This record gives sequence, structure tokens and C-alpha cells, in this order.
Amino acid sequence: MDIVSNFIARYRKEYDFYEQSCRMVAQILDSTLQSAGIRAIVTSRAKNPTRLEAKVRQRAVKENYQSVDDIYDDIVDLAGVRVALYFPGEREEVGKVIQNLFSLVSDPKEFPTAAQPTYKKRFSGYWATHYRVRIPDGSLNESQKRYAEARVEVQVASVLMHAWSEVEHDLVYKPLQGNLSDEEYAILDELNGLVLSGEIALERLQRAGELRASTRGRQFTSHYDLAASLLDLSRDNLSDVNLNEASIGRVDVLYQLLKATNLDTPDQLKRFVTFLHSDIEKRPLSEQIIDQVLAEDPARYAVYDQIRLSEASTALQTSDSSRISQSQAIGEFIALWIEYERRVRAMAANSDESSLVMPTTRFLYQFNLPQDILASADRLRRFRNQLVHGIEVPDAESIRAETEELRSLLDTIPFDREAKGRRTTSKRTSARKPRRPADPQTN
Repeated sequence: MDIVSNFIARYRKEYDFYEQSCRMVAQILDSTLQSAGIRAIVTSRAKNPTRLEAKVRQRAVKENYQSVDDIYDDIVDLAGVRVALYFPGEREEVGKVIQNLFSLVSDPKEFPTAAQPTYKKRFSGYWATHYRVRIPDGSLNESQKRYAEARVEVQVASVLMHAWSEVEHDLVYKPLQGNLSDEEYAILDELNGLVLSGEIALERLQRAGELRASTRGRQFTSHYDLAASLLDLSRDNLSDVNLNEASIGRVDVLYQLLKATNLDTPDQLKRFVTFLHSDIEKRPLSEQIIDQVLAEDPARYAVYDQIRLSEASTALQTSDSSRISQSQAIGEFIALWIEYERRVRAMAANSDESSLVMPTTRFLYQFNLPQDILASADRLRRFRNQLVHGIEVPDAESIRAETEELRSLLDTIPFDREAKGRRTTSKRTSARKPRRPADPQTN
């Protein structure tokens, strides 16, 4: 049996491994893109063994394979995922999502490349970005760990470009009925021009949709609708930031909260957009607005709690008893957190930060508090953000442990006159101020 036959025999045994690997990448990516309000069709496939053998035998003439491992190193797309975007302008944003979710095996490959085209063209050809990735080991449970070894190629292009490339690839690179004529090549080139024109029209359609979504006096009909409006409104307030769909975060959760609290209109959204800060790498737009909505009326925590628990129960199929215990633990923590925010906000009312919309641990640094108290406050805020915004809801036992630490913090921090006195002292003696950790404003 020759090397190619040995490779195909081994691949047939491993086919299910590659099929499951690319399916997992596709599911993770599809879920994340939907949550961020990015419209795309995500599909996956492991290479068909019969077609793969034909490809490898064709390449073997040039590559001169010496072993089965040489073939595995050469064929990079045994497991593949395709992301077909409704709007081609979102290709860069999807790339950021991919690099956040997965480990890159190599640098992304941009098309068109500088390589000489197969036939004479007037138009530029295939526009896309290909990523070779692995699923991070930490994202998998024990039964899935073996899939961290699989290389998966993720191809990102518009729906129009994917369709054209499929036709061209099958006709030019896998001809089943002989080589194409000059006329057929010219028609393919003409179709490429139409596809590129279509992508321009799609970009204009996307911008028109964003403007429509921000029309006053209407309700958002979906989280995609909300995402378009949020981007449009935010660009006026954050003109120095390159905003895109990757800047939004969990817009699906924000949509549910706005709808449940009757704030799901562009007019209501606009007043929260005014207070957005520009550090969207640490705090996406959706998280910032959710925090403002909750801070404006602490009673909304209960509504948000149900949204988060319902989402977690659906994703993890949590039992009723576990969900009740989790809900009670969250309720206890949030009740204390609301009291914590109330006290911090009362302190802010007597300071030069009275305009503070969402109290942060940065405010406490003015009061010359012990470093261990500041560290505890900072860590508890991080936990609160994970509880409110994280994909996974912590278990009841973990939440109760953090609740006890928060209770201790409330007992320790002097929120009244003593704190004001410390603040005055710290202003007079700058040498006594504690060293400020990494910026907690955006944590």
C-alpha cells in the first residue's frame, strides 16, 4: 500500500474526530456571532475521503511526500468551518471574535494574495480571510480535551463571495468535464465583478439599516435591530473609537433586559449611550449600558437575574433544584451589592464625582483606605461583573462565599463622616495615598 493509501485509510478512521472538531468550532462561533448581533451563516464539514484522495494524489506529484505525516502537514483544511457574512464590512470584526475565542495555529491568510491567478482576470477574484485555529484546552471539559489537538480552518467571506468561489473552485480547480474555454473563464470573471458590486450594495444596505434602526418613536424588533441602532448612536459620542459589531458584546442579553423594562426604543437607548466610555476592549457597549440600566433602578436586578438564569438553564440544562439554589444565592449577593452601591453613591453625592453614573472601586481610592480593603473591593467588583455579564453563571456555593466577603467589606468600609475625614487627610498628604492598581474603572 502506497503512502497516499495509508493516509486515506488512517483518515477514514479519524473522520469522526475531524467532523466533531469542526462542528464544535462552528457551534461556538455561531453562538458568539448571534449574541453580538452579527448576521452570518456558519457551516462546518470534514473533508470527504474520496475527494480528499483525489486531491492528495494530484498534489503528491509536486510535493513528493515521504510519509503520512507529510500529508497531514500539507493538507490544512481536513476540518473546515465557513462563515458566510450577510455584510462583508464585518469581516474584520469577525476576525477579532475568532482570535478571542480560539488559539491561532498560524497567521491569518488574506485573499486576494500576490500569487499569479490561474487565468487572466480583470477583477480581483476571491476576497476572504482564512484562519487556522485550535480550541483552547481551557474551553473544553475532560471528555472533550482530545479535540484541542485538531486544527480547524475557518474561512470568512460574504455570502456572495462564498457562492462565487464554490462555482469557480469546482469548475477551475476540480474540472470533471475537461478544461474550461476562454469564454467560460471570461464569464467567471464577469460574475466576480458582479459579486464585488454586490458587496458594495450590501455595505450600503447595512448602513441604511443602522440609520433606520435609530429612527425615533419605534421599538426594537430584535437584538440585530438593537445592535444596528447602538452602533449608529454610539458613533456620535465615541467619534475617536473605531466602533463595530465586535465592540458590542452580548447585545442579545441587553435586548431582553431593555424589552423587559420597557426601555426598548432608540429614544430610551440614547440617554444611556451618552455615558459610554471608550475602553470597549475591557467593557463592551452592551455591558456598559446594562450596568447603567441596573444602577438607575436596583429593582431591575431581579428582572435581569431571571434573564441570566433562564439563559444558563437552557445552555447547561440545570436542574430545577440547582437553579432555585443558584437564584437564591444570586439574590443574596445582589441585595448586598445594591446596598454597597447605595452607600458608595451617597459618598459620591458629597464629592466632586457626584455625576458618577455607575459607582466603581476607583472612587474608594480617594479615602486612603488600607490596601487589603481596596483589593477586596476591586476583586468583588470583578466577581459582580462576571455574575452579571459572564457567559457562565457561578454555582451557588461560590456565590455565597463571595456574599460573605461582600458582607465583611460593608462592615469594614467607613461610608460616613470618618471616610470623608480620611478623604480630606489624603488630599492634604499625597504621600499617604495607596498605590493605585490597574485601572478598575473598566473592570
